[in-house]
Amino acid sequence: MKKIFKLLLLTFTIFSISFAKDNALKNLQEKGEMVIGLDDTFAPMGFRDEKGNIIGFDIDLANEVASRMGVKAVFKPCEWDGIIFDLRSKKIDLIWNGLTITPQREQQIAFSTPYFDDDQIVIVRNHNIKSFEDLKGKNIGVQLGSASYFAFENSPLAKTTGKVNKYSTNVEALLDLEAGRTDAVVIDAVVGKYYVAKKDGFVVLNEILDKQQMGIGMRKQDLSLKNKIDETLANMKADGSFNKIYQKWFGNN
Repeated sequence: MKKIFKLLLLTFTIFSISFAKDNALKNLQEKGEMVIGLDDTFAPMGFRDEKGNIIGFDIDLANEVASRMGVKAVFKPCEWDGIIFDLRSKKIDLIWNGLTITPQREQQIAFSTPYFDDDQIVIVRNHNIKSFEDLKGKNIGVQLGSASYFAFENSPLAKTTGKVNKYSTNVEALLDLEAGRTDAVVIDAVVGKYYVAKKDGFVVLNEILDKQQMGIGMRKQDLSLKNKIDETLANMKADGSFNKIYQKWFGNN
């Protein structure tokens, strides 16, 4: 009897999980909105303009995808170091904000098909620092919980540099670099080069710390939602709307 009960319990559990997976998209559409967690200082992917509105490449993409799914995109700023917890505890439906796909994150959440290629780079202000070799003993700034942080921790640089200064946002890290409180910042190329183009004195080292891809983060059980988002992005690439948004933010580069 106990064996039969355990078998029935297992069957019910599997059925329940499958049912939840199949209804992830339906539940979202019935709710009428898609709550997207982000770091609202992550220019040009998602950040605030002079009026305080959240704008960016990922914002435009998310709005278009949401529209095609028949829902409204609602953007919710989160602490980046805890954003995966917010997703898994259902405070948000997705993470869509230049989220780099890493093995550590793949253990916790699912990802959409990669939609953006990115590098991990190093920015300095001291023109005497020209290579990774020159960073020996130097202080490094990095955003806590970011792909840049994990790329740095898993690189040879972590064994040769000095103090590691950890920040809540990349903006804070770059402000300390500008003030001379740190010697270099490890950062996503798409974000770092955006700030370098707007700020005199910042220099990007020629060496690349790591090559990575970005994806949209979601709960592992939300397979129907993942499939719909992948399908929608594929359609946007096919009809040219993805490229139109891309050119708006990055030109032909």
